[in-house]
Amino acid sequence: MSKLKISRILVTGGAGYIGSHLTEQLVKITKDVVILDNLKTGYKSLINKKAKFIKGDISNIKLLRKIIQNDNISTIIHFAGLIDVIESQKYKKKYYKNNVLGTLNLIKAIKNSNVKNFIFSSSAGVYGNIKVAAKETMKKNPINYYALTKSKCEILITKYSKMYNFNYAILRYFNVAGASPSGKIGITNKKNNSLFNILAKQALKKKPVINIFGNKHKTKDGTCLRDFIHVSDLATIHLKALEVLNKKKKSFLINCGYGKGSSVLEIATLFKRHINKLTEIRFKEARKGEIVISYSNTDKMKKILNWKPKYNSLNYILKTAINWEKKINTKNE
Repeated sequence: MSKLKISRILVTGGAGYIGSHLTEQLVKITKDVVILDNLKTGYKSLINKKAKFIKGDISNIKLLRKIIQNDNISTIIHFAGLIDVIESQKYKKKYYKNNVLGTLNLIKAIKNSNVKNFIFSSSAGVYGNIKVAAKETMKKNPINYYALTKSKCEILITKYSKMYNFNYAILRYFNVAGASPSGKIGITNKKNNSLFNILAKQALKKKPVINIFGNKHKTKDGTCLRDFIHVSDLATIHLKALEVLNKKKKSFLINCGYGKGSSVLEIATLFKRHINKLTEIRFKEARKGEIVISYSNTDKMKKILNWKPKYNSLNYILKTAINWEKKINTKNE
């Protein structure tokens, strides 16, 4: 990766899962990285020591303006946000305030500054339930409140980019999984209920149990279909997106996945083979508000970024997730 021609980068939510993986790669190419995190869902252990850390919240617009001005921020990479789909259905005001109004604060803090690039972590959830690979041209149809907040943020970014003269890259993540190949960072949040994180925890048990929610969906085996992408590949996509923004000075919106749908049952079966333990698979009722089919068309992303995946093996994703879980469990003993 070539040196990025930038002044300073602000990473909101840089002490979180994806933000910390991006920062791990960023600090290898620039010393000018500022992390802003309130540490409510982020962790001190994930803060990169080579970056400048500021404890704070995106609800504090005065703090945001101060950081952007004093640290001469030219690029903002925005991860800070609440991400629990089920929780978002119960606490809509909380999610609106944090995700939507927080993003609006961050955007408004850009006014009269040197910020030229804004990279936003959106979600494949904005597409809702679809039957084919998701294309960026598809009409948005979020079916849960978390995805709705992401959709609203996309609209705000698009609108204000013209008013405040900055370019944006909106990245719609599919299912992010795994841990850094370095072994230094991974999922630390105990409440994280992503599939690979659940599997990694079960791998350490004598008798693993995997709960699959819904097995009567209209898919190849009745279980939900997902496009899993390794977190380090996703981090690299952010770097490529920033390179393109700097070079072409033109906004874009892209899917971030591998373009392949894998069923939850397929992953569970892969897990059983991988750990070689007697594993019980239990089928439960489908969860309300859950998307059944979600996988990406990556043609636009590949064309714009000229990017190729490095870690697109489900076995490798599972291996890094399990290795990380073993590491943090050893620390806690």
